[in-house]
Amino acid sequence: MDRALLGAVGLMVCGMSLIPLGDTAGKLLTGAHGLSPFLVAFARFAVGAALVLLLLGGRVEWRLWRDGRVWLRAALIAAGIASILRALETAPLASVFGAFFVGPLVSFALSVLLLRERATALQVGCLLLGFAGVLVIVRPGLAPAPGLGWALLAGVFYGGFLAASRWLGGIAPPRQLMLTQTAMGALLLLPTGIATLASLPPLDGAIAGLLLLSGLASASGNLLLVLAYRRAPATVLAPFVYAQLGSAALLGWLVFGEVPDRITAAGMALVVLAGLGTLLAARRAPVVRPGPGPGGGA
Repeated sequence: MDRALLGAVGLMVCGMSLIPLGDTAGKLLTGAHGLSPFLVAFARFAVGAALVLLLLGGRVEWRLWRDGRVWLRAALIAAGIASILRALETAPLASVFGAFFVGPLVSFALSVLLLRERATALQVGCLLLGFAGVLVIVRPGLAPAPGLGWALLAGVFYGGFLAASRWLGGIAPPRQLMLTQTAMGALLLLPTGIATLASLPPLDGAIAGLLLLSGLASASGNLLLVLAYRRAPATVLAPFVYAQLGSAALLGWLVFGEVPDRITAAGMALVVLAGLGTLLAARRAPVVRPGPGPGGGA
């Protein structure tokens, strides 16, 4: 592996590891400090928007703000982040990320149905395998961990966001699209954020620091993702999106003392195996309309 490719992989792994760090801060805020998930989600998008705007030097493509499709994309990621933070109030971090990974499967299905991308039998088989892995993690009807329904819903919203990103991938540079998803997401979550201000505990250094960490880690992870995809092809980097699962498991153990049980670990392994199989299938039969690489949300 040459130096440039190794650098791209390093950026990808770092980016994918930072996103669960942002959710770890969110879990501490909603659990230990009692903040509303909607307030935490609003703060995350607001911090992310400020960071991206700073990197853009204040340049904004206002035409995007008049496009209803761009607002739909932002609404999907805002709903996804709010849902995953709701899930993290009660469910273990690794289990939430395992269920959340239904998102790429939903994205694949929507891309085939709505964007008319071709699908091979191997890709469909991997889709079903990944869905089976998510079912193993969620365990419907078998006393699943509380909150995993919200994680599954977050994954569905995220899958819609990924499909919308493929749909709109060519209308603006990546950083401008990232600005719309963070700034519009903050605006969409503002009413619910304001509604929960009454329950906000006194703002101290710990809460302020965690809010800042949640927003910066998530936004930085996504920016590193953009940089990685500029240096290497998606077919090389796609498997490293599953570094999120490893990072989530490690952070869950270090911060919360959470250790996935054998069934959850088996489900996570099935999800990763399905993702790697999908990558192999994509290399054999490329889709008609390539889009941006997978992202981790806002």
